[in-house]
Amino acid sequence: MLTYPAIDPVAIAVGPVAVHWYGLMYAIGFVSGWWLGRRRAHQPWRPVTPVQMEDLVLYVAIGVVIGGRIGYMLFYGWQRLADNPLSLFMIWQGGMSFHGGLLGVTLVLIWYARRLGRPLLELVDFVAPLVPIGLGAGRLGNFINGELWGTRTDLPWGMVYPPLGPHPRHPSMLYECLLEGVVLFIVVYLFSRRPRPIGSVAGLFLLGYGLARFLVEFVRLPDDHIGYLAFGWLTMGHALTIPMIVGGATLTALAYHWYRLPGHRDQEAGATD
Repeated sequence: MLTYPAIDPVAIAVGPVAVHWYGLMYAIGFVSGWWLGRRRAHQPWRPVTPVQMEDLVLYVAIGVVIGGRIGYMLFYGWQRLADNPLSLFMIWQGGMSFHGGLLGVTLVLIWYARRLGRPLLELVDFVAPLVPIGLGAGRLGNFINGELWGTRTDLPWGMVYPPLGPHPRHPSMLYECLLEGVVLFIVVYLFSRRPRPIGSVAGLFLLGYGLARFLVEFVRLPDDHIGYLAFGWLTMGHALTIPMIVGGATLTALAYHWYRLPGHRDQEAGATD
């Protein structure tokens, strides 16, 4: 049995200015995505150039923050938003949703793809492998903040979080860090290293994230004010993730179906990072 190390959520404090670990995790996600994106953008078959990558990261960051906050308030904090609409802007009180961030980024990519004159799925395929690093870093931020704990467990890596009592719990945020961050990055990045049917990388990302999140939701505590939606196990995370699994599997299948049609062959495989 392990005990939560009680990490100070403030990484750096200089006078009244405090930099939180959670904010640093977001910065790590954006910087790593920018660095990896610039490296991949040097390949001639990519949809953006290294210079365009600078703008793309900025737009994606805006989509993540705005979409993530709005999504959280709509999916998990609707009553709070209805009681106080200004709570939407109280980001310092916490509350970001991956699914909301995904919708925000999707809208940004729709706009940017039209601006570049490139197919949307081609741009989404380029962005998808850049996302898991930020997801993993964000889950580390959740761990540092002591949030998103799991149900009780007798497993040897169960962790006691004193504010929730003396019983060891699943460190579900670390499970998500491993699956949504490390494993998903390795799978999607290696798959995307050579030209693939348009839409297949995006489909694999949606399917991989959906499966990882769906599995962890079984041992992750639901939000207190929402609880289980049905069957004594279905959480809001399950409900929001099921469409991702279905959509990811469908998009991947369609991508390879289109690829086999005459006149839709992509560039011959062979280029690597």
